[in-house]
Amino acid sequence: MMRLLSAARWDVRLQFRNGFYYVSLFTAVIFVVLLKQFDITAVSYWWPAIITINLTVNSFYFMAGLILLEKGEGTLEAQIVTPLRPWEILGSKVLTLGLLSLFETLIIIVIVQGVNFNWVFLVMGVVLYIAMLSLYGFIIVARYESINEFLLPSALWTMGFSLPLLYYFDIWRSWVMFLHPLQAVVILIQAAFRSVPVWQIVYGIVYAILWMVIIMWLSLRAFHRFVVTKEGVRRT
Repeated sequence: MMRLLSAARWDVRLQFRNGFYYVSLFTAVIFVVLLKQFDITAVSYWWPAIITINLTVNSFYFMAGLILLEKGEGTLEAQIVTPLRPWEILGSKVLTLGLLSLFETLIIIVIVQGVNFNWVFLVMGVVLYIAMLSLYGFIIVARYESINEFLLPSALWTMGFSLPLLYYFDIWRSWVMFLHPLQAVVILIQAAFRSVPVWQIVYGIVYAILWMVIIMWLSLRAFHRFVVTKEGVRRT
């Protein structure tokens, strides 16, 4: 636990030094100003889309930025020879990005709508979404050494992340969407603002946890392959 907290302190300093917190603050202000112009009922309907799109940047791209920064400074490789275990290195980033994104999300919602929502489902959905997208971000960016190589494939990934919103907005109401790893998390976030069938909530919790285990395993494999052994790393 002490090693994890030590790694988290380093990640907080790195994020602050590189302006992550300023970006988060700026984004929160923009969202509050814009959403305050609309009726609260309409905003409540749009929360799942607003939250997931914002969290994609705060988790997927922030994680990618952290990894590329540490690769550029050589600190990521340096941590391999420390007592830190791979899960602690990744866990500290997920923890710090998660707290930042959760705090930003709650601030936006409370200022715009107040506290009239289900806090349990919202926090659960946001935390799981952040954790999954952060680890997704690591799995994808670990093989790259520069931001230029990463940007194009990342755009394709983010398009895939938004597919569950097709089901939410009744654009594509197919059972196939329930196979998408992020469908479960979107349902949990939806449940924070409107009524959702009990079976969907159970599905959301179970399926999201299942995918969390899978993604954690894949991220540790990616860490060993692309950071420890540097097998298959793409260089400019």
